[in-house]
Amino acid sequence: MNNQDKKYKILVINPGSTSTKVSLYENETPLFEKSLFHDAPVLLQYPNVNDQTPFRYQVILDMLEDYGVAPEDIDVFVGRGGSACTQPSGVTEVDERLYRDTVAGVGGSEHPAKLGVMLAWEFSRKFGRPAYTLNPTNVDELCDLARLTGIRGVYRAAQSHVLNQKATAEVHARGMGRRYEDCSFIVCHIDGGITVSAHDHGRMVDGNVGAGGDGAFTPTRIGSVPVLALLDYIEAHSLAEARLMCSRAGGFVSFFGTSDSDVIHARAEAGDEAAALVWNAMIYQICKLVGEMAAVLCGRVDGILLTGGLVRFSDIVEGVKERCGWIAPITVYPGEMEQDALARSVLEALRGEREILRYSGRPVWNGFEALK
Repeated sequence: MNNQDKKYKILVINPGSTSTKVSLYENETPLFEKSLFHDAPVLLQYPNVNDQTPFRYQVILDMLEDYGVAPEDIDVFVGRGGSACTQPSGVTEVDERLYRDTVAGVGGSEHPAKLGVMLAWEFSRKFGRPAYTLNPTNVDELCDLARLTGIRGVYRAAQSHVLNQKATAEVHARGMGRRYEDCSFIVCHIDGGITVSAHDHGRMVDGNVGAGGDGAFTPTRIGSVPVLALLDYIEAHSLAEARLMCSRAGGFVSFFGTSDSDVIHARAEAGDEAAALVWNAMIYQICKLVGEMAAVLCGRVDGILLTGGLVRFSDIVEGVKERCGWIAPITVYPGEMEQDALARSVLEALRGEREILRYSGRPVWNGFEALK
């Protein structure tokens, strides 16, 4: 039997900032998909993201048990990734070097997506099956102008919802009868984290660093805060509290003590002035990011694509259309395409139709010679 005919059972592990999503595929066919929401107070019990590993591992085992699936019957484990050194886009084998760098967070990010690689490696090691990742959050395709800040030696990192953004852009391009590599899009991932990126002919050349205190605030993140105001906050609190605010305790959690968007939206709809103000400010800040990325692309935008869990709320979609519809046509892709992209791309790699990359342990970009 050649690789084209072989039946692979592929477990897809996708930890997010407010959820753990797991899918089982047999080749292209999804056998089950289940997502468990974790409210912020649950995850804040763990001092750092790595501490969530046993909790998320058990969540996955419980899901498999619910569907009568034995882990030893799975052929391939695929996890969302991030936090290691920056990487090129594509399918990458999860090996010990990638696992160790992910645990250590050598890339400087503490996004829960890193747990996908860590959990896939744990399952791989225990059950003797290969593990892979695809388009982790730290894929680096930034243009040089996007990297600089006003502090010598301090650069903006490549950090985004690369997996879902690229999957959405590729699907949209195919629907237009074109290739992703021939189009320019603004893609907005709107969920527990919010990232808006400029995709210029197949490369994510700029975008906000959502988990790093950049862009719109979200259900769990502070977004952009004036530096002096943030320094005042740190003086009155602590650096550790400020770091937590960037990824897990900011946004809705800071205002209302919960990251549950359904709860906040319901309060806003019921006339709660505080909830309405915060909710609408989040939409306003998303629109500002879209405008920034339109400037990056010099106004030549083939489409604005809205994706992620929060686009289920029509007022978010309508708010973006009202402020940004003049830039380019807006298309909505509710939820995300991450599970299918992870399974499909790894299946193509196993069949020899796509290259399997090896993690180098070196960043894609390592500074400007002219500024060293």
